Amino acid sequence: MTRTPFRHALVATAACGWLLLAACSPDQNSPSPEDAAKAQAQQMTQEANRELETYQQALQAKNDELAAQIGETIVKQFPASDAAKQVQQSLPEVAQRAKESAEKRRLEANWSYQVGPMEGGTQSTASLYSTRPSGDRSVRLVLRRHTQWGQSVFLFGTGHGFACKGNCTITAQFDGKPHPLRAFLPTTGSEPAIFIRDDKPFITALEKTRRISMNVTTRDGDQQELVFEVGGFDASKWQPVGGKK
Repeated sequence: MTRTPFRHALVATAACGWLLLAACSPDQNSPSPEDAAKAQAQQMTQEANRELETYQQALQAKNDELAAQIGETIVKQFPASDAAKQVQQSLPEVAQRAKESAEKRRLEANWSYQVGPMEGGTQSTASLYSTRPSGDRSVRLVLRRHTQWGQSVFLFGTGHGFACKGNCTITAQFDGKPHPLRAFLPTTGSEPAIFIRDDKPFITALEKTRRISMNVTTRDGDQQELVFEVGGFDASKWQPVGGKK
């Protein structure tokens, strides 16, 4: 009668031993550290190759800005990959083109083109504001075509206007090169404007220029340097209106 409980105890002890052994034994299905590292490296390679494919598609679409962003991501996140090595062969040139495209858009956005009625006629203007001074003190450079008044170029500011007797000279620079401008005030004398005398040569020079600076004097006696980033001018958007030239 005493043997049966003893046998049960032995069986239970053996079972517990096997359970403990199973719990302490490594899982045969879990990968080794080496296999895990290989799997991770393979996954990163696949991700890098997918990014490389997107980079190449952006280049084919001539979207240099998107391509530059993707290329920089590949080089940063997967520096040792074959994809990064391939991207680095073209990325400097792509990044430079992207920078130039962004700058071109920025300069183009400086300009505003409008057509509308003006004092018994129609006028077409291309204009932009100075980057110096800026804000409430900015001055507008205006290229204007009017059916009755013809073509003109003038500065339109704030306050009491500009000082100029007869034909005065504005000291100016086009891309850092001296380019003096003859100027005059409107006959009314009531507007804060000053006109450039030789409008056609001015516009011709502007089309080849990125930055114009002018030194002007206001009626209050203040000296001002005006700076205009004109490089984005698009002559095709400045519509003709007929009439005088």
